[in-house]
Amino acid sequence: MRKRLYKQPSKTNRYIGTLENPSLRDFLTGRIWLREHSPFSDELITQHIQFGYIATLPGVQKNSKMNSRFKRMNYTCNRCANNNPNLFVTYYCAACEQTCIYCRHCISMGRVSSCSDLIKWIGPTTRKSPNHLFSWTGTFTPYQQKASKELIESINANRVHLIHAVCGAGKTEILFPAIYECLKNGKRIAVATPRTDVVLELAPRIQHVFPKTKTQALYGGADVDKNYAPIIIATTHQLYRFEDAFDTIFVDEADAFPYTHDETLQHAVIKAKKSDAPILYVTATPSEKLINQIQKLQGGYSFIPRRYHGHPLPVPRYESLWRYTKQIESTRLPKKLTQWTKKQLQENKPFLIFFPTIALMEKAIPLFQQLEPSIQAVHAEDPNRKEKVLELRAKKVRGLLTTTILERGITIPNVQVAVVGAESGIFTSSALIQIGGRVGRSYDCPTGDLVFFHHGISVEMDRATKEIKRLNKTELTTI
Repeated sequence: MRKRLYKQPSKTNRYIGTLENPSLRDFLTGRIWLREHSPFSDELITQHIQFGYIATLPGVQKNSKMNSRFKRMNYTCNRCANNNPNLFVTYYCAACEQTCIYCRHCISMGRVSSCSDLIKWIGPTTRKSPNHLFSWTGTFTPYQQKASKELIESINANRVHLIHAVCGAGKTEILFPAIYECLKNGKRIAVATPRTDVVLELAPRIQHVFPKTKTQALYGGADVDKNYAPIIIATTHQLYRFEDAFDTIFVDEADAFPYTHDETLQHAVIKAKKSDAPILYVTATPSEKLINQIQKLQGGYSFIPRRYHGHPLPVPRYESLWRYTKQIESTRLPKKLTQWTKKQLQENKPFLIFFPTIALMEKAIPLFQQLEPSIQAVHAEDPNRKEKVLELRAKKVRGLLTTTILERGITIPNVQVAVVGAESGIFTSSALIQIGGRVGRSYDCPTGDLVFFHHGISVEMDRATKEIKRLNKTELTTI
């Protein structure tokens, strides 16, 4: 049972002949928001607190017991649920003119401190429109149809579910009927994913399928929309700002960093859903931990071993690239890498080249631009990466150098893929499988080149290759 820490207004003040502000209500419904960052006036918020429509909660909560290991006071951030003593900082606060504690873990979303107020709507709820248009006219393969049916059954039973489908199996399309089923029943849905790039890819596709349904895309740097949206597509970080909000949550790319390594992100998903709401996981490379979790909860499971167009997954080929780091640092591209790039340029094929580090990629980009000036580079901190991906799709850019930020959630027709330094630790077997999954995703171009340039073959490279071959050999059973 969830512990309620909100300061509730007295019952005598609640809903006494006062109409709520519709915009404030629609914005705060399901949200837990830092008061000082609200897009509404403080006067309006104060009025609604007095009317009993908004409850407040301290940003950082002091716990009763001291941490015996660190010999410090225990604190909990009521936004991100962080309770690591090393991630709280004591400082003199100019706002309250006292010593305060703030949480470093979610500082990028605005500082939450012990004198901050988090606010939540507890007044009359938003009326939900029953008018939703489902405009998808595609068709399913037998495996997709079976998975879609199983997913809806789990939603109706409020049961956790895992869709395990190979890259290019059409996982996003499988979600469409399930989302529509939720909308018809007046439910609010979140599609959460660890990566901003996946949000940017999903949002226009889902909005196109449900053109009359308000859909919001939430990620770092996105504009604040005051309207209520039945469909939220967000990074898992953005779910820190929600509580008891959703009737159904889909977690796409459930194995991706940082979601799998940050327990507060996993807690954020649980906090954002209503108590009986199901969580539906979708990924091509589920971890053993996730599979065991689904089995322990007796959840639903769907497996799709084939791409929607029926062609096998691309099997990587290995090419040695000895001393590639030294060559690039000495302003010279390795011969094999140069030849591969020139081949894609000559054949007018878009390409992605993955690098193990930003530093090495930035040294390489001017060398590639000597071959073709339009070649660009992207990484997690690049503010223009969305535009660069769109330019690659529009063929305004011939190729992109990238880190693992584009390992998933991106579809470029006929794209060719190379990995430089595939033996590096950053390239786990699941990452390499996801990277390979960018190749051959369309009906018109179901094949393509996938090459692992390496300075010695790693265990993870071999694991990825063996898993791809295993999936390609999986017997297709009768549906």
